[in-house]
Amino acid sequence: MLRVAVKKEYGQHFLRDPNILDVIGRLAELGPDDVVFEIGPGQGVLTRYLAARVARVHGVEIDRALEPALQDLPANVEVVFGDALKVELPQDATKLVANLPYNVATPLVVESLDGLPNVRLWCVMVQREVAARFFAEPGTKDYGAVSVLVQLAAERTGFHPVSRWVFRPPPNVDSALVAFRRTELPADFGRMKEVVTAAFSHRRKTLPNSLALAGLASRERAAEALAAIGQPAETRAEALAPEDFVALAEALR
Repeated sequence: MLRVAVKKEYGQHFLRDPNILDVIGRLAELGPDDVVFEIGPGQGVLTRYLAARVARVHGVEIDRALEPALQDLPANVEVVFGDALKVELPQDATKLVANLPYNVATPLVVESLDGLPNVRLWCVMVQREVAARFFAEPGTKDYGAVSVLVQLAAERTGFHPVSRWVFRPPPNVDSALVAFRRTELPADFGRMKEVVTAAFSHRRKTLPNSLALAGLASRERAAEALAAIGQPAETRAEALAPEDFVALAEALR
């Protein structure tokens, strides 16, 4: 395999242990009809594994220096070079399976929830602390905007801790594979993202203050909306369950 220099600015940690591939395959529930979207193919280790098991693989890689390593891929693989947060997403993808770049893992997952409406299952490698945030419970330190948005769109189906030694170079943090299946996306999910992001933008402030600072509602209007869903004006974002945010967004209309 062509050995390339790692670029820290891209959060690159290449898979080097093939044993982890079967774990990914199991959690991703790969099937011959799947169309998989892979973000950050890197040197193509996971890409080739996926290509042998699914109908099609769409990859997007930001680092042009990796182009030689991604030559001679199977015919059912298409790799686009660019920023996954800016390129056109493959709308035929049914699963997202990736060793996500650590520095952009959270926004990539959030964007895919409504940006890839045909994706039914995600299986992503992320920092252990990010994996914990996805399905954190209200009131805990890990609970935040990404917790609410992921839980409104999906349910967790698998979790597997991953040693740092499966990567080159080994990261300074622990990692995990987390798999989750789409449930039902709330109506007007774009509006939901605005409300949830604003609510958690100032964690130490009450919700009326956070929403007012974000320009989504006056403090008075936000307090009225909280009262309408049975919550006091002193409520902070981490106290609301994901379904409470659906009710709050509706009350704010």
